[in-house]
Amino acid sequence: MAVITAPGAIAVRTPRHHSQLWLAWRRYKRNKLAVTGAVVVLIFVVIGVIGPWVAPQNYAQANFLYANHAPSLRFPFGTDGLGHDMLSQVIWSFRNALEIAFGASLVSFLIGLALGLWAGLRGGLADMAVMRLVDFMFAFPNYFLSLFLVVAMGRSLLPILLAIAIPGWAGYARLVRGLVLGMRNGEMVEAARALGATQRHIARKYLLPNVTNSIFVAIAFGVPFDLLVMASLSLVGLGLRPPLPSFGNMIAQAGANVLGYPWLMYFPAAIFAVILLAFLFVADGLQEALDPKAGEGGRVPRSRRLLQIARGRSPAVGGARL
Repeated sequence: MAVITAPGAIAVRTPRHHSQLWLAWRRYKRNKLAVTGAVVVLIFVVIGVIGPWVAPQNYAQANFLYANHAPSLRFPFGTDGLGHDMLSQVIWSFRNALEIAFGASLVSFLIGLALGLWAGLRGGLADMAVMRLVDFMFAFPNYFLSLFLVVAMGRSLLPILLAIAIPGWAGYARLVRGLVLGMRNGEMVEAARALGATQRHIARKYLLPNVTNSIFVAIAFGVPFDLLVMASLSLVGLGLRPPLPSFGNMIAQAGANVLGYPWLMYFPAAIFAVILLAFLFVADGLQEALDPKAGEGGRVPRSRRLLQIARGRSPAVGGARL
């Protein structure tokens, strides 16, 4: 523990090893939208994990006697044209979205991290080869590549996860490579090389800890993007194969009957929108909290500025108006 004192002031103890994490948490919890988003994301994860045990019915159980039943105590979200309980469908959609979005982001991150570190550390031909591949991935629309991969591999959980993950690694690779290039010739790395440290040791001990903050923020922004891609695949008929439920499937199937049975659209679309906003608020809060330049004075988080603009205000930030 470190003791911080000043003339005439009371000594304050702050954790030596956790001071940066503690300051980041203080900055994060000042952003109320980010905290609210974190609560919603936590609920999303919990429901996704325990969904099969709390769903009122099996997602594939049809009851034609209650087809297109309006929301009621028995069916809080109503039923669809086959009598499927929409609440059970939504709960199972949480699980499928959790597996695909987080799994795809993790696979993309691991591929991008490995290639970005390799390109940044090795340089030369390795760097050029990786960057040309990254340029190709950015030039080729990721969504169309995902469509092609789904058609080639199938419409179950794992193929769709890979179809979303494979086009998404390029952004992580470019981010990590840029961060590594900024530190590759620094005094810390040069000293490690002079002592005979291997490239793997340098990457593990000196580079990875210094790119962690940026990687966390990138992953936080990547998860809602993967959720959108997953829903977009369903809207064109290439999402999870029915009867596996997903938000995209429910929204796509409700489109033709939205005037007669609006609950088929409203509940899944509203919940999906809330989940996306929650992830974006969390990502924005992490970006503000992990940015050392924010300081204890901090900037007004972008999510809060957008909310103030939506309410007709234009807050002053650092002497300038947004």
